[in-house]
Amino acid sequence: MLDANLRAQLKSYLTNIRQPIELAASLDDGPKSRELAELLDEIAEVSDKVTVVRRDDDPRKPSFAINRVGGDVSVRFAGIPLGHEFTSLVLALLHVGGHPPKYEDEVLDQVRALDGEYRFETYFSLSCQNCPDVVQALNTMAALNPKISHVAIDGALFQEEVEARQVMAVPTVLLNGEPFAQGRMTLEEILAKIDTGAAARAAEKISAKEPFDVLVVGAGPAGAAAAVYAARKGIRTGVAAERIGGQVLDTMAIENFISVPHTEGPKLAAGLEQHMKAYDIDLMPMQKAARLIPARQPGGLIEVQLENGASLKSRTVILATGARWRQMNVPGEDEYRNKGVAYCPHCDGPLFKGKRVAVIGGGNSGVEAAIDLAGVVAHVTLIEFDGQLRADAVLQRKLATLPNVRVITSAQTTEVHGDGQKVVGLTYKDRNTGELHRIDLDGVFVQIGLAPNTEWLKDAIALSPRGEIEADYRGATSVPGVFAAGDATTTPYKQIVIAAGEGSRAALSGFDYLIRLPAEAAAEAA
Repeated sequence: MLDANLRAQLKSYLTNIRQPIELAASLDDGPKSRELAELLDEIAEVSDKVTVVRRDDDPRKPSFAINRVGGDVSVRFAGIPLGHEFTSLVLALLHVGGHPPKYEDEVLDQVRALDGEYRFETYFSLSCQNCPDVVQALNTMAALNPKISHVAIDGALFQEEVEARQVMAVPTVLLNGEPFAQGRMTLEEILAKIDTGAAARAAEKISAKEPFDVLVVGAGPAGAAAAVYAARKGIRTGVAAERIGGQVLDTMAIENFISVPHTEGPKLAAGLEQHMKAYDIDLMPMQKAARLIPARQPGGLIEVQLENGASLKSRTVILATGARWRQMNVPGEDEYRNKGVAYCPHCDGPLFKGKRVAVIGGGNSGVEAAIDLAGVVAHVTLIEFDGQLRADAVLQRKLATLPNVRVITSAQTTEVHGDGQKVVGLTYKDRNTGELHRIDLDGVFVQIGLAPNTEWLKDAIALSPRGEIEADYRGATSVPGVFAAGDATTTPYKQIVIAAGEGSRAALSGFDYLIRLPAEAAAEAA
């Protein structure tokens, strides 16, 4: 199961296990159980603190529990956690084995203090890059607090269970048998949902902060670059963001970031966070901006109000809120989101194995999605609004070779149909004839571009007709002291490397703005 290089790495990691652990397997006679048994034996071979026992006491087969010997700490995997989840497996072995998780002490203490019974179940797919964060966070919680249990379930291996529970997107988390959350979540975000007083405490703590010289809103490539460049100038820098990494977290292969031939979104996002933490930057994750209030006079303090009621003030602000997947805005789309309507083919594709799906959008993202899905699902219908596909020629040639893909151009999706629980089809209009056509299918993957995260800025700053922040060649906006960078702006090319460059430019422009303020204005702001 593991090649020599991976075995060597695993052996090195497992030297950090402090307390003996056992891998308790529940298996049947199927090939996947044989694969899991082989994997567990290989793990035990590289550490004398790991033993394997066969119990067959869990209804999900193949599955295994990682138990602390002589203790009440345990986590379980239903499936074979390789691919994106191999790191989750290694961390679970370490944490159940007593190696301390790498979180702030305040966060760990909050987990240990949770009272009540919390039975978490997470459905994942091995191709899902959003799933490991959730699996690892919940495994960590279970390793810290015996009142918390967690089972990570590979939806591709337990299709009947997935269909019975109507799981149509990953990661999907259940708590005590009831829906809890979907999509990527950090440990802090999970705690915020459980510990209802956490948000109020965080808001109070944030509001008490002194004004910044530069406040960056957003922490994707543009926001991270802006923060690093500002901090290097020796000025007080803060970053408020919903999530560190932004949309990069939802990106698979990245092969055009200069000097890095290949990486993946979560890895790049982790690098952005690590780089920011190397400087004196006040990072405030899980904070969504709600309102921008310009300074009352030139050089005064600009205010950013957050959704949780907190407020931050700064002499300059850099807006780097990025973008999100654009929606079709047709009947049924919102109603059946995560019930057949999806936006991440890499994550959710395995849940539609053997089924019929549609991909909306004929650009690079849409055609790439159709190519990927064609290897998993029974049939793909690609629907493009334009009269021809807009993807690169090399992608179109690959698409044309796939026998289970149908391409429909000059078509406008008008409605997503469902039976009250899940998607059952869609209707599109032929733009040449005006005729309506219905297609019966099980899933709809929307890939029609990006929408800027700027709704909160309306009436506060100049926006383009598409809702993008209007910024000049220096990154300056219509509001003095407010700069912008990245995918939320009118910059025509939405690329990671361009966003990073724009973030750097905005920070330098912001610093130039600060040093040119009249002495009396700077003193008043301070």
